[in-house]
Amino acid sequence: MSDGKRAASAPWIRTRLRTAPGAAVALAVLVLVTAFLAAAFPRAVDAYETKGLRHDIRLADAGRSAVEVSRPQPGLELPREQREAEVRGPELTRVGGALLKALPAPLRADPSSVAYGIRTMEPVLATEPWLPRPDTVPPQLSYTAQTGLKEHARLVSGAWPTTPDAVTSTSRAVQGTVTEETAAALNMKVGSALHLPTAVGGPLKVTVTGIVAPRDPGGGYWSADPLVRTPSLIPDPTSPFPQNYWTGTVLLAEDAGPALLATATEPSLFWRFPPDASALTGPDGSRLASVVDSLESGPGLLEVRAIAGDTAEVLTGLGHLVQANARMRDAISPVIAVAALGIGSVAAVVLVMTGALIAARRKAELALMRSRGGSLRGIGGRLLAETAVTVLPASALGLLLSVLAVGEGRWWPAALAAAGVGLLVCVALPLRTTLQHIRPTLHGARDDMVSARPSRRRSVAELTLLVLAVGAVTALRRRGTSGGGTDLLVSAAPVLVALIAALVLVRLYPLPLRLAARPMARLRGAIGFLSLARAGRSSAGGALPLLALLLALATAAFGGSVIAGIGDARDDAALAAVGADARVSGESERATLPDGLVRAVRDLDGVRSAAALRVEFGVATPETAAGGGSADDSGTDTGSGADTGGGDAAGAGGARAMAMVGVDPASYTRLARTTGLPDFPSGLLKATGPSAPLPEGAKSGPERVLPVIASPAVAARLGKEAHAVDTLSGDFKVRVVGTVERVASLASTNFLIVNSASLEERAPTTLLLTGAPDPGKLRAAADGNGEEFVVQLRSEERARYVNTPMQAGAERIYLAAVAAGAGYALLAVLLSLLQTAPERRTLLARLRTMGLTTGQGRRLLAFEATPQALLAAGGGLLTGWATIVLLSPGIDLVPLALAGVAGSDTSPVTLRADLWSLALPAAGVVALAAAVAGVQAWWASRRGSITELRAGDSR
Repeated sequence: MSDGKRAASAPWIRTRLRTAPGAAVALAVLVLVTAFLAAAFPRAVDAYETKGLRHDIRLADAGRSAVEVSRPQPGLELPREQREAEVRGPELTRVGGALLKALPAPLRADPSSVAYGIRTMEPVLATEPWLPRPDTVPPQLSYTAQTGLKEHARLVSGAWPTTPDAVTSTSRAVQGTVTEETAAALNMKVGSALHLPTAVGGPLKVTVTGIVAPRDPGGGYWSADPLVRTPSLIPDPTSPFPQNYWTGTVLLAEDAGPALLATATEPSLFWRFPPDASALTGPDGSRLASVVDSLESGPGLLEVRAIAGDTAEVLTGLGHLVQANARMRDAISPVIAVAALGIGSVAAVVLVMTGALIAARRKAELALMRSRGGSLRGIGGRLLAETAVTVLPASALGLLLSVLAVGEGRWWPAALAAAGVGLLVCVALPLRTTLQHIRPTLHGARDDMVSARPSRRRSVAELTLLVLAVGAVTALRRRGTSGGGTDLLVSAAPVLVALIAALVLVRLYPLPLRLAARPMARLRGAIGFLSLARAGRSSAGGALPLLALLLALATAAFGGSVIAGIGDARDDAALAAVGADARVSGESERATLPDGLVRAVRDLDGVRSAAALRVEFGVATPETAAGGGSADDSGTDTGSGADTGGGDAAGAGGARAMAMVGVDPASYTRLARTTGLPDFPSGLLKATGPSAPLPEGAKSGPERVLPVIASPAVAARLGKEAHAVDTLSGDFKVRVVGTVERVASLASTNFLIVNSASLEERAPTTLLLTGAPDPGKLRAAADGNGEEFVVQLRSEERARYVNTPMQAGAERIYLAAVAAGAGYALLAVLLSLLQTAPERRTLLARLRTMGLTTGQGRRLLAFEATPQALLAAGGGLLTGWATIVLLSPGIDLVPLALAGVAGSDTSPVTLRADLWSLALPAAGVVALAAAVAGVQAWWASRRGSITELRAGDSR
């Protein structure tokens, strides 16, 4: 019997697939695309997390990322031969090899950049008279003997340092080498000799035998200790006067380490392991942080000491790099989860809608089988078999394509996601179909949304979802997404809001239909009444298409607003850093711009307007106002992008300091209007009366009172009285006549704006430009005056905010979410119209036999689809807007927009509704509904009424 059943099932499946190949292919394509998206998402997240972790480690300074094991020189209680043997190359290499093998996974070292050796911990004062002394202070040099010099450097001149005789602690002559940069800065050449004092006997003579150049100056071998490659001129911390001296490193022969044991430089043994990030993945971040912690102060340190000695220590900044990466990942993941759950929910609803469409098309066939004795188990088994034959290969192919498209990532989350898609379709279609045929029925009652009454179970379910949505939104508004970690309930808040909106709109939908049907019934034409009647008699299960549309539109609007918010935040940050489209300023704060430069830049092609500013930092707040008022402590002083001055934080005598900005009111007003700064009350700074411009060469007296516009913090401190200020632009009194929140090119909240024409010294220090000047010509004009000036462009500053793989990957995921949301919304409209397409074709055929023209038929279908399309579009627009408004207080876009860029403003960036992201998908829904209705009417008009009516009496 079982063999016979199995034999009968194969023809059934082949017959069904041959009978409706189009439906099978369409279902397979839909499952393929959905499985691909579902499997690609976790792999894309893994990919950008992996690239972000590798990026952070590779771009970090080698001194921070390298794992270094160090220990003091062998104890003096040991025999001399043993002490010398422990610092020789063979022993260092043996210990280094053992440490390299002992590094716990996932930490792996780059073997090509590993270095072992001995170095001096205390710099040695070099007293040779030929060494440079910038401020009469002799240089201080360090000495190191480390492995791998010949592999990581090329010989420029001279010879490699060697050890002709075995070097011991009693040796007093060794050979060494320096890099080209060190030789050039310290006047060294082949044959130069340096002397190190020793504890016993004469000094140790180091002869420079060669000059070398690094093969990879940015590699870990040379960058872990930058002084090995490049000397540095540093200030003397012990001198009461500003004095600088040179410091650098001399590289000794590899086996010359024992000679350093006789010096008083506290020599130290070291084994340096630059990390190899090529094999790291995003999920390895937490394990790597745990491994580094263990090496620094845990079981890993005990294993290191068992190999390198009981006094060995592990020094690395790799743990801080991994923790910073983890903070970035934890800040981004909740925002990404919102998009993932939204698109996942939309895809699930669309797949269920597809099953509903197939069930509706086969309702009569399955009802006949049920009435003739077919069991639910048998019908469901056959449906499951024919669905699995199509769906499972499509899911597997989608998984394969995701693996090929996204090369890096774990395979099992992608496999689970693709399997989940296939399982949902295989279960949903047979289950939904068989549940409709529990009892054999000849004809079901007409589903009418106008007369439908929700059941008690539906009311309870809706109330439950409402409570969950309110709880999720409340939690997100209170906690936000910046706290780290992913809460699925919080991330699903937009989905729940859209779900509640769909259920509410389905309940409210019959009301306008009833109101509109009454006046339409009194009109002479039948098209309006028929269209509303048809719209009201749609299936009561129309909540499912509406739910899919609202979810898709809300998710697309949310994702589009996130993308737009990221762009706006980066634009605002670039504008705050530069002040305008371009800025020209001196290298120092007090450098002024010559008149010729200002004229040359203003005349460049592409410059619409120019505003010259005189910015002076460190202006002390008057003593009578510096400590008064409670509001003065509320102002913060963060400096500016390029014009941050040390004097902007505090003035003389401990008084708070502020910045003074001299402007031309007319040009600055145009600049503020163009760049979107707050309205500037230029009329308050008229240079008349006491503030009239001074004659050429005249001095400003303290009795002059100049009107100023101040920041709120400074205005609260100064009040309405006149206060004397001492500036490099003259001494005068100021009286606050107005306030503005921001000033161009400054991020400081403590500033005064004064008319530059009233100042004694009026030469500008900054020139702000609007327009699109050619960068090359702008820099050429700035450099043509023979002085060094800094040119900053807003476009270049804006480009700095898109350089991290984690941010770029998260942004690409949101772009994909917007596209997928729009696509599923359009597909939901198409499926909802296709479900009733046969019924509409039959209706048109019947009405044409009664005299309905082709034009009237097209208008009838268009008017019938309009109420549902407008409901979905309007509901989606309002739902997306409400979701963004409700959730924006808990969404901080800083990790996606600005994090990881040095000098960027990290103030919170809230989510704002983007009009295009709301309107375009909604308009697309209406346009697609109208297009589908027109195509259906055109196709129905091509077929004769008799042909259509012979196809069957569809209800």
